[in-house]
Amino acid sequence: MKIDRKMKHRSFEVSEGPTRAPHRAMFHAMGFTDEQIARPHIAVASSWNEITPCNSHLNHLAKKSKEGVTSAGGTPFEFGTIAVSDAIAMGHEGMKASLVSREVIADSVEVMAIAERFDGLVTIAGCDKSLPGMVMALARLNIPGVFLYGGTILPGTYCGKDVTIQDVFEAVGAHARGKINDAELSALEHAACPGAGSCAGHYTANTMAAAMEAIGMSLPGTASIPAVDERRQEAAFRSGAAVLNLLEKGITPRDIMKRKSFENAIAVVVATGGSTNAVLHLLAIASEAGVPLTIDDFTTVSKRTPHIADLRPGGRFVMADLDRAGGVPVLMKMLLDGGYLHGDMLTVTGKTIKENLKDVKVNLTTEVLYPVSKPLSKTGTIVILKGNLAPEGAVVKTAGVKNLRLEGPARVFDGEEAAMKSILAGKVKAGDIVVIRYEGPKGGPGMREMLSVTGALHGEGLGDKVALMTDGRFSGATHGLMAGHVAPEAFVGGPIAALKEGDRITFDAEKGILSVALTAEEIKKRLSKWKAPEPKYTRGALAKFAKLVSSAAEGAVCR
Repeated sequence: MKIDRKMKHRSFEVSEGPTRAPHRAMFHAMGFTDEQIARPHIAVASSWNEITPCNSHLNHLAKKSKEGVTSAGGTPFEFGTIAVSDAIAMGHEGMKASLVSREVIADSVEVMAIAERFDGLVTIAGCDKSLPGMVMALARLNIPGVFLYGGTILPGTYCGKDVTIQDVFEAVGAHARGKINDAELSALEHAACPGAGSCAGHYTANTMAAAMEAIGMSLPGTASIPAVDERRQEAAFRSGAAVLNLLEKGITPRDIMKRKSFENAIAVVVATGGSTNAVLHLLAIASEAGVPLTIDDFTTVSKRTPHIADLRPGGRFVMADLDRAGGVPVLMKMLLDGGYLHGDMLTVTGKTIKENLKDVKVNLTTEVLYPVSKPLSKTGTIVILKGNLAPEGAVVKTAGVKNLRLEGPARVFDGEEAAMKSILAGKVKAGDIVVIRYEGPKGGPGMREMLSVTGALHGEGLGDKVALMTDGRFSGATHGLMAGHVAPEAFVGGPIAALKEGDRITFDAEKGILSVALTAEEIKKRLSKWKAPEPKYTRGALAKFAKLVSSAAEGAVCR
């Protein structure tokens, strides 16, 4: 087999010439032949583990990807990264490590690829932070690569209805109020998650999978395939082979991830009612790719993009239902034909978005997708709030929200635990605006997601009757008038640190306002008496993250 030297643009440093005999000896020790060593070296990096159903099957996908690499003339090398289970980390100290894991994943893939001189990469991920972490690494390294999603879990069935992990979190609040008993909670718990795959609704993992397909870093049609579907194995094989095509053509991630590509990703997120975490993650990926993207760009794209997918948590259906309706390609074709996407952007197929979607047929025979001419709403579902409580911005998702405006008294809590205790004790009432602070990137540290809190509010019947604002984050399963990523955060002296119990807050997602009825002088006076809390961690990964992390308005990336 004749090897094109340009295909070994990095691996020649560990495989060619007399001085690399020691290096080749190490490869021989692992059973590689001279011919295999001479081929392009392609890494297959997965976040497989036995911690979360999102990732528990990724080893099988990695094996298929390696077969695809081999079939196309490369030699695959598999390695693993960490991945946190957000659902299991939820509601306690463990969630502080979740966002930190995104950086650790990106760092670990980068370190391995630099050290071992891989020519290309397949990155495979399942749970929320592992998706952006893998793509951040691809953007940093800028060597030919493809991202492969592990796939969605199928919904469970309880009392004849589809259920997901969202229903279990919300049932906790219902149980606290005596609306369901122990046996009912247990039955739901045992039914909600029937097997491998990421959380079933259009939560963060499925949102980011759709965004990565829209941005061009995943093969068309691969975002919505369920984890247990045999098409997922075939997608893994094709992803492995696709890296060699990119290598031959000299196409790198930064050739694909351009400004307009990120606008395409944002459009798909807001057209589907996707997770607010997409704001954080797309800003972070753009930063790694050297693409100028700001939080205000989400407002621009959202205002011009219709909401056309009726997906949970704000809607009725799950990712597997979107797959049966034709998946992300059908949704993208609808947006493209409507003039809402940039069709000229390059993708990992080596072709443009428009070329990839050329033969996609749109046949709206289900209730999952609405025509762009008759959307669920004329604008997208991400709103960036600004005001004297969030000068740098805050993020709210409007999909399925009944009340977009609420003015009421602040119920102020320093940390998630205090808020959860008060909610379960029935001390939060209709009309309240719950404030949870010191949960930001530096203050948490790590911006804990608060599905336990928002789920409890919904379970108690308060989901549409209260609002919540925090400098932390929300799970993609959160719905309601809930604003996260409030910036600047409390820990650095943001205005949220000046709030007191009973302050009158205006939360308006229609006008994009998050403000308190205080003058600038009063806020300044209160903050002059404020003292920054002591850091919660003084050593280790969380301390490093807290020291290096930027504002949530910039993606909470480590500088």
